[in-house]
Amino acid sequence: MTAGKKTELKRTIGLAALTLYGIGDILGAGVYGLIGKAAGEMGSAVWLAFFVSMVAAGLTGLSYASLSSRYPKAGGASYVTYRAFGNSALSYMVGLTVLASGLTSMATAARVFSGYLCAMFPFLPLTLTALVFSVLLMLLVFWGIKEALIANGVCTLVEIGGLLLILIFGATYVGSTNYFDAITPTNPTGDITLSLCLTGAVLTFYSFIGFEDMFNVAEEVKDPRITLPRALIGAVLISSLIYMAISIVAVSVIPPAELALSRQPLVDVMRKAAPWFPTQLYSVIALFAVANTALLNYIMGSRLLYGMSNQGLLPIKLSTIHERTKTPYVAIVTMWLLFVILIVSGDISSLAKSTSVLLLICFIIVNASLVVLKRKEKIPGSFEIPSIVPICGALICGAMLWRAKAPEWITAGSLIAVILVLYAVLRPTAKAIESIDELN
Repeated sequence: MTAGKKTELKRTIGLAALTLYGIGDILGAGVYGLIGKAAGEMGSAVWLAFFVSMVAAGLTGLSYASLSSRYPKAGGASYVTYRAFGNSALSYMVGLTVLASGLTSMATAARVFSGYLCAMFPFLPLTLTALVFSVLLMLLVFWGIKEALIANGVCTLVEIGGLLLILIFGATYVGSTNYFDAITPTNPTGDITLSLCLTGAVLTFYSFIGFEDMFNVAEEVKDPRITLPRALIGAVLISSLIYMAISIVAVSVIPPAELALSRQPLVDVMRKAAPWFPTQLYSVIALFAVANTALLNYIMGSRLLYGMSNQGLLPIKLSTIHERTKTPYVAIVTMWLLFVILIVSGDISSLAKSTSVLLLICFIIVNASLVVLKRKEKIPGSFEIPSIVPICGALICGAMLWRAKAPEWITAGSLIAVILVLYAVLRPTAKAIESIDELN
């Protein structure tokens, strides 16, 4: 076992595998529970919230695609933030904010996974099942990126298959409702306003989170300057189309008010659209989706720690690569320890609700970074976009942040404060900061 600068990550990810990685990460487990909540906010016009989120994710996704074709580094958003602004504290905050969102998503997924499994096998202890799940996940990620992505591919195909079943069996219901009817208890007049769409989009935007994770596996991608932007755009486009279709079918099959009260909205949609289909089998599909969410966030988080370590923003030990598996095993074990703490810490729902706020802040910074770098550095990429795209991406993310609620801001602000305290404690040296530019 040697240090990260002596042993490099192994480039094994091609276009198809990376696109599946992105689709699996974006679709994730969120849509299986989020449709109902979104319908409660938007009524039958729920597709509009997904449309606004799609635009925000699409514009920011284009910025990520352009940046990844210029700087294919494992540090991702943290790296380009430093390139643009030369501020190590800001770079540190962006990196660890993305990491915090990944960890909360992993812990939530582990607890949801154990909940599903324990419902099927009541004799299993809930917390112990989640901990065993975390160990198995750690071993898979340590085993190798190729093996982890094979598992991701299987989970993603099962997950997409489950969503396609809903689209197929629910297709006959399409047209049975007014898709511009936004009447809900919180919107009794049914008026469709920009404020309503932005409020709904803050909720549905969580479903689109995941495309940014693709940046962090850049050093394991074949021909990353070409492959990364193509895979990223493809993943965002395919996922967006699936979300739009699912939202329309769901409110066509079950009235929005009823859907909003459901604990398993898509299972209920399937039960009504295809009553002969065994609902237990759909629960198994949901298990694959939840496991996939945790797996992909684990890969992202470990590579982010590795990348920030190489940048000099975290202890250099975190960039240590295992000689045989070619994986950043110290970062993987560190992620597991944090993972376990969150699993056993109790209710993390308030933390999870702030994930969108944290990432929207990061997306504004990343969009701004591209605008600055296009002027500051004449480094050509294989995928170029005009400056108006990241500017619009930043503006729409800002508009969505404006509609976030006070508790979400308080939690997000507290997390950022903790991150800045960590930066003050683990402040990188001036030499380490200067060496970041040499990593490109």
